[in-house]
Amino acid sequence: MLLAQMNMIRKYYGDRLILKVDDFKLYKNDRIGIVGVNGSGKTTFLNILTNKTMPDEGTAKIFGTYSYITQLGTYFDYIEKGDIDGYAASRLGVNNLGSEGLSGGEITRLKIARALSKDNALIIADEPTSNLDSEGIELLQNEMKNFNGAILVVSHDREFLDEVCNSILEIENGEIRLYKGNYSKYKELKEQERKRALFEYEQYKAEKSRLEMVIEEKKHKVASIKRPPKRMGNSEARLHKMGGQSEKAKLDRQINAIRTRIEKLEVKEKPRELPQVNVDLQKMGQLHCKVVFSSDKLNKSFGDKIIFEDAKFKIYNNSKTAIIGPNGSGKTTLVRMIVNGDPAIQRAIGVKIGYFSQDISILEDNMTLLQNVMKDSLYDEAFVRTLLARLLFKREDLMKDVSLLSGGEKVKAALAKIIVSDFNVLVLDEPTNYLDIYSMEAVEEALLNYTGTVIFISHDRRFVSNVADHIISIENCRTVCFDGALEEYKEQKRKKEALTQQSDKPYDKMLLQTRLAEILGRLSMPSKGDNVEELDREYKEILEKLKRL
Repeated sequence: MLLAQMNMIRKYYGDRLILKVDDFKLYKNDRIGIVGVNGSGKTTFLNILTNKTMPDEGTAKIFGTYSYITQLGTYFDYIEKGDIDGYAASRLGVNNLGSEGLSGGEITRLKIARALSKDNALIIADEPTSNLDSEGIELLQNEMKNFNGAILVVSHDREFLDEVCNSILEIENGEIRLYKGNYSKYKELKEQERKRALFEYEQYKAEKSRLEMVIEEKKHKVASIKRPPKRMGNSEARLHKMGGQSEKAKLDRQINAIRTRIEKLEVKEKPRELPQVNVDLQKMGQLHCKVVFSSDKLNKSFGDKIIFEDAKFKIYNNSKTAIIGPNGSGKTTLVRMIVNGDPAIQRAIGVKIGYFSQDISILEDNMTLLQNVMKDSLYDEAFVRTLLARLLFKREDLMKDVSLLSGGEKVKAALAKIIVSDFNVLVLDEPTNYLDIYSMEAVEEALLNYTGTVIFISHDRRFVSNVADHIISIENCRTVCFDGALEEYKEQKRKKEALTQQSDKPYDKMLLQTRLAEILGRLSMPSKGDNVEELDREYKEILEKLKRL
């Protein structure tokens, strides 16, 4: 069943073609994730499809009902103008929310609950995981997986795209290309394309070189054609000359034919390969200690709200430690306490902290990108240019004033500046915000190649899984520390919860059996105050629970 279609779409900004879609169709069972660099036209694509933006050429139609979860919007956009049923609100944890003082994550949950409240054939979503913590993202992921309809979603969350999507739509240089499979399959197909392009480029280069060598050989033959000897008679000389001219003309024709073959070769461009970067810890001043930060009794509160109560943690030298936990659990508070030198946190001698905050205050707007990063750099300009290229900056970007950069570009610029400055500990608060999916992978690789200590907060599960080798989880005003990667931590947590449930079962069973006996006694001889129907209902519920135990 066809749900949406775009045909011969063209959208221009001035003279520049920013989006070209010859033919796009979306069917009932499609779950398409849209990827592309910041500014590639992902939101424009969705807005044209939903008629929020009109194309300069072509047509876009949606056949049937749909919900559009946009990046922007307030509480009243999603409550006053649309009903949210109690079931959807309960599943998303928004049934008791008021109308004021809502966080970005709560507003996003409201948007999702509204989209799920209607019997739609299609859900369209633009970065729906923004502002959600890990729990919220997993809730959204499960709702989308269970949704009985089509999905078209822009997202930079690779885990989400892997779990939810069965196709990936790439927007590159204003054009679209559809790949079957989830994000991991898309990456696999892109790598196959890159290898094939590299093979074709090498074949093209080898054939061109071979033909050019043949031309040189034939030119050498032309130059070696001898003139007639002086002692040769006129008639003989004329015959000799004619033979030489004939041979030369033949060789010239062959040379021209080969040049034509070279011109007709299909030109193959060399695939872009990013330069390798390795940040040398020796330049930064190595720390000679095992533990960089630690606390045995960390307490923090704001008014009546307790953030930490006798929390304990250790952050090890040269580790990459992720601080995780739900929104409002105290992750940024802990990071600021570390950066500001809170007396309750012990710090190793010689620590130099490079702090990336969400306000990106480390950058100076009136300086160029290159000037900003070079200002306090321990490395030369060649190294800095290589790092910026690795972070997907183009050569022309280096001379732009920082004020002209996009939000995602400013994030990458701030990270580059911190990485090359005289710091041996990086503290990063949500470094993946505002980054497109490719920039996120570039930042990920830069941090993996960084040889100092990294402490970071991120709700991006794939980013945490790929970078972190230590976990600090904030749970109920305490810190749970784990020496290992995120998946190992989750697996250990699952095992502990399973053991706890197993150990609680005998106790639960005994309580249920006691209550069952009490209800049976009251049912056999009910008093005036007993509600027999209610007691009978509870009796049946307890029997069901006992069966499950």
